[in-house]
Amino acid sequence: MTAFALAARSFIVQLVAVAVGVVVSVTLLALVGTSPTDALEALLRGAFGTDFALTQTVLKAIPLALCGLAVAVPLLMRLWNIGAEGQFHAGAIGATFAALSAPEWPAAALLPAMIGAGMAAGALLALAAAVPRALWGVNEIITTLLLNYVAILAVAYLVIGPWRGAESFNFPVSDLFSPAAALPRLGSSQLHLGVFFPLIAAAILVFLLHRSPWGFEVRMIGASPGAARAAGMSTRKNVVVVMLVAGALAGVAGMVEVSMTFGRLQQGISPGYGYMAIVIAALAGGNVLGTLAAAILFGGFVVGGFALQTLGVPQAFVLMLQGIILFCALAGARLAGSRLTPWLPLRLRRGEAGEAALQKEEPSIP
Repeated sequence: MTAFALAARSFIVQLVAVAVGVVVSVTLLALVGTSPTDALEALLRGAFGTDFALTQTVLKAIPLALCGLAVAVPLLMRLWNIGAEGQFHAGAIGATFAALSAPEWPAAALLPAMIGAGMAAGALLALAAAVPRALWGVNEIITTLLLNYVAILAVAYLVIGPWRGAESFNFPVSDLFSPAAALPRLGSSQLHLGVFFPLIAAAILVFLLHRSPWGFEVRMIGASPGAARAAGMSTRKNVVVVMLVAGALAGVAGMVEVSMTFGRLQQGISPGYGYMAIVIAALAGGNVLGTLAAAILFGGFVVGGFALQTLGVPQAFVLMLQGIILFCALAGARLAGSRLTPWLPLRLRRGEAGEAALQKEEPSIP
């Protein structure tokens, strides 16, 4: 089967997975007394039905896409970056440090400094998980997950302690950023320059992954770690580089949120973008462009979830919807064949040499 046919089949399966997930979710709502038709209509209208709703969906899709890419890129090497949530918070801390340290700078200097500081902070947190993984084979799922709490609690400490604003009225928030720290808006709409960040990042990643020696090594290690080692490719080096890239991407998402959504650092800056990013990247099968499309879809779920509350449906329904869609995507990938989603564990894929191949793959050992 050609690469195009495989991609087309993957897209169809994932699209069906989303449809099945939505159908199952509204069916569950019907069982608790909510009209499935009204629920689905409210969800779609609240996410895409008006210019305001579509704008809000796009704004939510910005951090979701960046965090989704932060998970998708490591997946190409069969690494699970569960730490996008923490890297998002670290990026927000870095951007806030730049904004509070130089409030008098013009936007042309302050915004690049905030972006750079956000990327550096996110990458530094990812490095804390990448080094043990590369040197000693420490499971990155555990380290990235635990580092989430480090970054989230660091935000809490800063806004309660040293960065609490002088005019915060004892609320745990930092001072407001200067106007120069806000990304420029696009015309008179609420959309801002940050909408281009995921597109630029995706374009760069597509080029690097498919047109550079580094990208070839990443894809080769993900496809066959043993063959990559035999060819002299450094798994350890690429583990570190890939995780640094992932952390920087999630860090930019944190910078965008504190710059435009809040204009300051505070607790609760993320409704779980980093955790939703895991579902987004998994649904896209680690595909860069597919991650952007899935981010828009899940941005719609988040925004549409608020509309569902008018029907008495709790916001937690959106989390249930995400879980059902991921489950359907996994089931669809299993039924569709082995080469549909290379990020799946080997034991879930058909057409390979079973337990012997599983032992040779060694996905957790560099």
